[in-house]
This record gives sequence, C-alpha cells and structure tokens, in this order.
Amino acid sequence: MIEIWPAIDLIDQQSVRLTEGVYDSKEIMERSPKEAISFYNRFKQVTRIHIVDLMGALHKKPSEKTFIKELIASSTYPVEIGGGIRSKETIDYYLSSGASYVIVGTRGMQDSQWLKEMTTLYPGKIYLGLDAKKDQVAVNGWTESVDKTIYDVAEETASLALGGIIYTDISKDGKMQGPNFELTEKLVELTPHPVTASGGIRSSDDLKRLEQAGIKAAIVGKAANTEAFWEGIS
Repeated sequence: MIEIWPAIDLIDQQSVRLTEGVYDSKEIMERSPKEAISFYNRFKQVTRIHIVDLMGALHKKPSEKTFIKELIASSTYPVEIGGGIRSKETIDYYLSSGASYVIVGTRGMQDSQWLKEMTTLYPGKIYLGLDAKKDQVAVNGWTESVDKTIYDVAEETASLALGGIIYTDISKDGKMQGPNFELTEKLVELTPHPVTASGGIRSSDDLKRLEQAGIKAAIVGKAANTEAFWEGIS
C-alpha cells in the first residue's frame, strides 16, 4: 500500500491551505494544527505527518520553530518538517526536537554543494522538495521560477543520499483535481530516489493510480481533513 502523509501547512500557528501556492488564497482549515494531528493519529493508514512552515518558506527562515516542536511532540507518527530550512543549524534544531525528517527546497535547488554536504551528514534524513509549475522549478515559497526543470534536478541529485524527492505541481495544489500523474510517473523513471506525490490528491482512486506508477508515498492536504477520504481508504 502506498504510504499516506497528511499535510499541515502553517501560517501564524493556524492550519491553512493555499490554492496554486498563492498566499492571498489562504483558507483556514476547520481543525487547528493540534486538532489535525489528533485526527490523523486515529488512522492506521498514516505513516508520517508532513508539516510546512509557509511563512518560513516565503521569508527564507523558520518562523514557527517553537510551535512546530510542540506539534512534533503531539504526534503518534513520525513527522517531517519543511519551510525555510536553509542551514545546518535549522536541520539540527528540528531533528533534535524530534522530527524524523526535514525537507529542503530553495537552497537545495540553488546550492548543490550545500545539499551534498547536508545529505552526507544526515543520510536518508533529508528530502528534496521539488516544487514546480508543471516541469519548471519554483523557489522561495513558490513565488519565483528558476531556469531549471524537474528533469535537471533528477539528474543532478541522483548520487546524493536523499531520503527521497517530494514533487509538487503547484498548478494542482489545493484544487482537489488530482495530482500531475504524468510528470510524477516520469520522475520515478528518472531518479533512483523514492518519489512522493503532492498536490491535488483527492481519493483512493488517485492513490491507487500513483501506487501502480511506482510512487512510494502521497502527501494529502485538503482531502485528508475529511472523514470521507479515510472511509475510502482500505
């Protein structure tokens, strides 16, 4: 069975969802972050909780470290943290606070030597957040594009000791219209690392299709907040 990692995206200690990565589209979720973790702790299909500091990603440094430490402590499942992680000190903080994994995005894309050093220091603990508009890589909280494609990144990172690659097609995120199956499947062929799908996942049918394509895990945001989603998961 494909692994399910429910997502909690944070702004000012609130659980929110964005549509297509646009911060002005912020929608506050019905459950608070701690209530969401309590909700997800009920389901045996969950293998990890995915928490992102959205303002940290935007402002290039963590903004909710203390609150995130509290969330980690409240989770039954392993937790991974992303958003604004651009230094060894921040990686150390989250791992020493109980996070099992960290996600690096912008600096990992822009500083290949740093990414190599960090994956050497923390083999298997670092996931690369590969955020893109279709195949064009985006950085700095999805607000900027760089002259690099997901195919370039797959090639450049093939030899690194990553835990895996998390691919999000920003154009799908928050819309509940399904992930980008085609490009997610292509990444599986291009990288030796486990690929996690993110963005737009709605249902068990989406999960089955991803699993058939060799996807190891799926990050589910809006849909995971509903009882109906879990009723459809065997």
